[in-house]
Amino acid sequence: MTRRRLRLDEIELWQKVAQRTERLHPERRTDPPSHAVRPKPKPQKPAFSINEPFTLGQPSTVSNTPHKLQPSLQDRLSSAPVQMDKKSFGKMKRGKLSPEGRIDLHGMTLDRAHPALTRFILSAQASGKRLVLVITGKGKRSDETGPIPRPRGVLRHQVPGWLSSPPLAQAVMQISPAHVSHGGEGAYYVYLRRQR
Repeated sequence: MTRRRLRLDEIELWQKVAQRTERLHPERRTDPPSHAVRPKPKPQKPAFSINEPFTLGQPSTVSNTPHKLQPSLQDRLSSAPVQMDKKSFGKMKRGKLSPEGRIDLHGMTLDRAHPALTRFILSAQASGKRLVLVITGKGKRSDETGPIPRPRGVLRHQVPGWLSSPPLAQAVMQISPAHVSHGGEGAYYVYLRRQR
């Protein structure tokens, strides 16, 4: 149910009644009644106007900040809390721990790479391996430019998501970008939980 606006004669009648009454607490301030006519809000000036004159070569008045909706993949992985032993994590990040197994997903499509990765991780955990290397490659630069930006390296961006969702989430303790000696940005260290 919507409230109707008061007519002018109703507002005048209310003001006469309000003037004749005594306040219960005269020390308190009173706000204007909610039924009073409120002033219209002033229109705000937009950041730029279509009608403003513009000459060729004039700098824009609107700030051109890029939209960053999500942090980069490297930032997300590096800001993830450390789940494993910190000493081992430091060695792993410096490339001092050698992986006990590796899988290379270069050239695979998404529908081939996901089952291959699932089989590899689960079998590595079953065989008692703790640190494995997943090589995704850095991805090719796309010649196609369009309105929707696409990240470089589809597998590189999909693999961390696959590793942190079922059925692999129960097997994976830590995901980290690999050291340069093991592939750098094109590979991930995957530290596995012990199977119980």
